Amino acid sequence: MSETEEKFEDVIAELPLGGWHRAHGARMVPFAGYHMPIQYQGIIAEHNWTRENAGLFDVSHMGQLTVSGEGAAEALEALMPGDISALKPDRVRYSLLLAENGGILDDLMVTNAGDHYALIVNGATKWDDIGHLREFLPDEITLNHLDEQALLALQGPKAADALSRIVPGALDLGFMQGFAAKWGDVLLYITRSGYTGEDGFEISVPAEQAAMLADALVAMEEVQPIGLGARDSLRLEAGLPLYGHDITEDSDPVSADLAFAISKKRRAEGGFPGAHRILPLLANGTSSKRVGLTIDGRMAAREGAAIFAGEAQVGQVTSGGFAPSVGGPIAMGYVDAGHALSGTRLSIEVRGKMLEASVTDMPFVPHRYHRKETRK
Repeated sequence: MSETEEKFEDVIAELPLGGWHRAHGARMVPFAGYHMPIQYQGIIAEHNWTRENAGLFDVSHMGQLTVSGEGAAEALEALMPGDISALKPDRVRYSLLLAENGGILDDLMVTNAGDHYALIVNGATKWDDIGHLREFLPDEITLNHLDEQALLALQGPKAADALSRIVPGALDLGFMQGFAAKWGDVLLYITRSGYTGEDGFEISVPAEQAAMLADALVAMEEVQPIGLGARDSLRLEAGLPLYGHDITEDSDPVSADLAFAISKKRRAEGGFPGAHRILPLLANGTSSKRVGLTIDGRMAAREGAAIFAGEAQVGQVTSGGFAPSVGGPIAMGYVDAGHALSGTRLSIEVRGKMLEASVTDMPFVPHRYHRKETRK
């Protein structure tokens, strides 16, 4: 690595709303190459506010990409295990960007936006994702990075009422649906999605108008700005994995309990990276599995803590912390398949102490996504 590259890596970028966060009292920390708001009033208070009202999160560090051109769906299917060609307009699907050996390069959201596919990728991996896509997408497929767009997430049981005051059509969306909308003269793309387990929306907005939109939302009594700390505790309670921690390039979708991202068609036909490895795992099982853990007492187990069954180490914690809505510490991690059954008693080593724990079905707190009733 050159000296110039080393200096570039040390540069922490500003979000479009960086000044807005500071003006609202945020404590900023480096995350995924950006100065990010970790908290405003306090993580537990912000967590509880989101569970009861509506929290506004800035997730502009994430990558917003578009993929277009004839055969775009098939080109994406060559890199992901989802049935992208069956995705209807303005529908959203969770998927995985896979390496040739079936390892997970990233988890992401794919939206059929009509004349193109929109991808939301993780902030810490977006440059690698862009490089991977540019290398493996056919030359006739166009990839764009929407680096002049911000991304806001409005999450919580009162999010729909709040957003519908300024964008009435948002109320008509069901979970994992989206649409292009106008707010005055500002063009937005809104999806009913998020990563907290609550009902909510992600809103792509031109960066120069992001502060104006944030002001309009937090002016409502049920909306408060929420930091990265509460986003993490919310997604942990929802049982949602964090890339770089609970899933990495060393993870496969089956062990990571993400096999739902492999569509029925792709299971039958294969044709995605790592299918030669992943399809046998679907059929025969894996040696380890990502599980949830509830921990006795008040001490939390953090990433890297060893998990034991008796004297034998059988796994490792990948995420953990205090769960405000549960009222105690929880964690997720990988354990040997023979110890992955819900209710299995295990122990976790933390600072020389052995904490008693139980394997627990995830999510720890039920999801409250807004699913439209299907017609019979």
